[in-house]
Amino acid sequence: MTGKLKTPLCDRLGIEVPVVQAPIGSAATPELAAAVSAAGGLGSLALTWVDAAEAVRQVRRVAELTDRPFAVNLVLDFPVDDVLAACLAEGVPVISTFWGDPAAVTARVHQAGALHVHTIGSVGEAVDAVRAGVDAVVAQGWEAGGHVRGQVTTMALVPAVVDAVGPTPVIAAGGIADGRGLAAALVLGAQAGWLGTRFLTADEAASHPVYREAVVRAAPEDSVHTRCFDGGWPDAPHRSLRNATLTAWEEAGRPAAPDRPGEGTAIASDAQGGTHLRYDDMVPVKGMNGDLAALALYAGQSTGLVGDQAPAAEIVATITAQAARALQG
Repeated sequence: MTGKLKTPLCDRLGIEVPVVQAPIGSAATPELAAAVSAAGGLGSLALTWVDAAEAVRQVRRVAELTDRPFAVNLVLDFPVDDVLAACLAEGVPVISTFWGDPAAVTARVHQAGALHVHTIGSVGEAVDAVRAGVDAVVAQGWEAGGHVRGQVTTMALVPAVVDAVGPTPVIAAGGIADGRGLAAALVLGAQAGWLGTRFLTADEAASHPVYREAVVRAAPEDSVHTRCFDGGWPDAPHRSLRNATLTAWEEAGRPAAPDRPGEGTAIASDAQGGTHLRYDDMVPVKGMNGDLAALALYAGQSTGLVGDQAPAAEIVATITAQAARALQG
């Protein structure tokens, strides 16, 4: 039944089902990316904030675990040239990028024989990305978790982008956490779904139990579009679950740094001995201690559809089976 979901983009990417695991920052692991890819989808690593040696280590770990295609994600507003070069030298088949100008790297990606996928938040950005030569665009709706590029909902953005850039493939992102959402995205003209919040509770993710429990408990309205957690990535809107840090900042009138409540306070430490401050761009991951619930809890409005923890392969299988049933009838 799930074979009916296969799209031309699946063939292009070398995957069996149109499910792409979003690069969920520090919660992404080689084990998660490999499990999603082995299950027929496209797994992703988030490598913007690591050095080239660590990028190579993670890429090689994925390759040890699966021979299926996978992606690495890089945010182009940060210095990622060395990491990009290392990933291309390792033969990573898919490079996904975000923020910044995709034209800066498209030629390099193609010269290495890889595919280039770029995330956009508007029709204009999509047109520019296709003119730059990207192989596919990710149309990210406003309801997406983590850092959010635009202000248009997935339902309105995806078909508009499909109309504007076809036949370039479009991947739908934002608000998709089950097979019904994937089916809706395909009906809107997308050729795959890009899911982040759902994979935060995958067994293989690095998300801390505090983070997982918050995602499972949260209702859609608990996912807040904000600029609160900007430490390390200033001036980038994002969507995070409401917590004590966000509430205190809002009640104080949303002051700018350095005048926010608790500014500069260390509230968590990690397994490597590093400390993390209130308002940092950091999610709770395994091995951390402290007031973890007060850190950024990036999650989209689809959090209301995430009710459990499961192996990544099971998540992929459940979503694709549900999507196939929805499309059948």
